[in-house]
Amino acid sequence: MRFSKMLIPTLKETPADAEAVSHILMLRAGYVRQLTAGLYIYLPLGLRVIEKISKILREEMNAIGAQEITMPVLHPSEVWQQTGRWYEIGEEMFRLKDRGSRDMCLGMTHEEIIAWLAAREIRSYRELPQIWYQIQIKLRDEARPKSGVIRTREFLMKDSYSLDADEKGLERSYQLHAEAYHKIFSRCGLKFYMVESDPGMMGGATAHEFMAPSPAGEDEFTMCDGCGYAANIELALSIPKEVEAKNWILEEVYTPEKRTVQEVSDFLQLDPEYFIKSILLISDKDPVLALVRGDQELHEKKLNRIIGKHRQAHKEEVKEILGVEAGFIGPMGHRLKIIADACLKEGVYVSGANKPHYHAKGIRPGKEFTAEWNDIHVVKEGDSCPKCNAPLRVERAIEVGNIFMLGTKYSIPMRAFYLDKNGQERPIIMGSYGIGPARIAAAAIEQNNDRDGIIWPKSIAPFDVELLPLNIRDSKTVEIAEKIYKGLTEEGIEVLMDDRDERAGVKFKDADLIGIPTQIIIGEKNLKEGLIEIKDRKTKEAVKVGFREVVEKILQSQIQAETGRAYLKS
Repeated sequence: MRFSKMLIPTLKETPADAEAVSHILMLRAGYVRQLTAGLYIYLPLGLRVIEKISKILREEMNAIGAQEITMPVLHPSEVWQQTGRWYEIGEEMFRLKDRGSRDMCLGMTHEEIIAWLAAREIRSYRELPQIWYQIQIKLRDEARPKSGVIRTREFLMKDSYSLDADEKGLERSYQLHAEAYHKIFSRCGLKFYMVESDPGMMGGATAHEFMAPSPAGEDEFTMCDGCGYAANIELALSIPKEVEAKNWILEEVYTPEKRTVQEVSDFLQLDPEYFIKSILLISDKDPVLALVRGDQELHEKKLNRIIGKHRQAHKEEVKEILGVEAGFIGPMGHRLKIIADACLKEGVYVSGANKPHYHAKGIRPGKEFTAEWNDIHVVKEGDSCPKCNAPLRVERAIEVGNIFMLGTKYSIPMRAFYLDKNGQERPIIMGSYGIGPARIAAAAIEQNNDRDGIIWPKSIAPFDVELLPLNIRDSKTVEIAEKIYKGLTEEGIEVLMDDRDERAGVKFKDADLIGIPTQIIIGEKNLKEGLIEIKDRKTKEAVKVGFREVVEKILQSQIQAETGRAYLKS
């Protein structure tokens, strides 16, 4: 392809509303343009990257025996009503009515549709297992679309679904996907981790996410370098640092107008870990008092799994329910359910004294109060691993893929059953597996860039080579450029030739910004010596070869890259 014939609108300035590196560079390098919040147009270079990623996805899915199908984006409400998600999912779902006033929605995911299809096509255990997949548009009305193509309202997804006769079959399908995902992300040049995750609205017992570390990530995960334990912060467990036990006697301490842990900690000159935060929560059933250590934060999602949906009580509700002002709540003497973080079981603490301007010092769990003990704190950097006790680290990351063991959550309400060997009707056991191609592209940029622009991994770059004839007014330069271009394309090498009548500096800047892995530079000075420069975009290393050797040199590097990819696939 010729630069002059392609739509590659590079920008010199950083767009004002772009913050993530991938967002900035995709706009500046002419890969995408934003239509409105969360909606992006993929320009030719951007689409080529997405197609390269989709090709890898198809190869690895086909390798595990998956069959590609395509399903509608527009769904009738009835299928979502059958599983209950029509009512459970809130404003994230795009809903509309057709001309017959029937309720419809735009698909966020396709579990219901797969179960509907399986209910009509699968009859016997002999037809199982099955893995069906598609690469399809999804729509989600994100409240805060951000970070460019990382979090959008319309996005492409590879979603696959396994259909098995029993739990052992599901475990096999789940493992097949886990292995395929490792190959996919490795082939795409990403650094990534497979971590335990919360199934969330998808349901099911087991789920994992594939996280690509990046400061632009919307998620956090914790990782143990000792034993390999890894989990999304939403459900990660940890052992907070031990607190030295004090020999305090129980007494009330005057703390005028000191309400927060930090204020009381400073006033009493005690570290926050010697305090108990007492937080009144309003659940769908009854009020609950949650207790966490002063240096920890309450994990709302962990608590959700214990008490269901809840919110923090207003000041007026605290006074009405507990008879004490907010800021002076203690865990003693209340007739309501108390859920305390497990790290509070041992030790002696300070907390509110249940009267204004006083805190109680010398509180002993199990003596001054009883509670239901659970892990309800947010993991912090430096906490100990729950498996091997080594220090944990916390990283931000982009979620590039996820896998879920769904079980019968969708098959039973959708009546997706099969007949077993004994002629008994049984529900199909399902799994669901997703990958976002645009998220892979964004993560690749986040992990591979420098001050000059993008550095694409070779496997997903829009072109293999960028050919840079620096002076197209020189007939010899053009002649050699055309011969190299023709020789490479005939060998199946994808080439972008910058045939614009622009200064060399402009061409170099755009080449580095766009990030194609290999640059072939044809300059008049080298050409007088019969030499062409081949430069690696990542390492900046350059070699000079005779112009007749260029095609062979590029082919050798491609063979080495393909050998590496073949190794990853095996």
